[in-house]
Amino acid sequence: MTIREALNGIDGLKPNTYDESMKVAWLSALDMRIHQEIVLTHAHEVGEESFSGYTEQTDEDTELLVKAPYDELYLYYLESKIDYSNGEMGKYNNSAAMFNATYTGYVNYINRTKMPICKGGIRYF
Repeated sequence: MTIREALNGIDGLKPNTYDESMKVAWLSALDMRIHQEIVLTHAHEVGEESFSGYTEQTDEDTELLVKAPYDELYLYYLESKIDYSNGEMGKYNNSAAMFNATYTGYVNYINRTKMPICKGGIRYF
């Protein structure tokens, strides 16, 4: 999923008044978390060591870090941020639960398929 697909997807599913720069900032924060918690703690491709996030100047055709079939977590995340920001706690609880379930599924997939990285000679798994 690209930034553009995430933005168009959430706007189609949940019309909102938040501008693109806010939603890109939310996507950036999520991918920074994914990079820190998942990418850097497991075997990864050369070049994936650095990630500086997204800004308004980032090309909207940039691929987000999580690939299908787990990429729907971006839509759930944006939905939960919108619901929370709107003060709609019932809706937020539902969208946050969907995000958490999908994120956990993705983490479990990575844990099953990628070797954890050893830190200081100790393997954490």
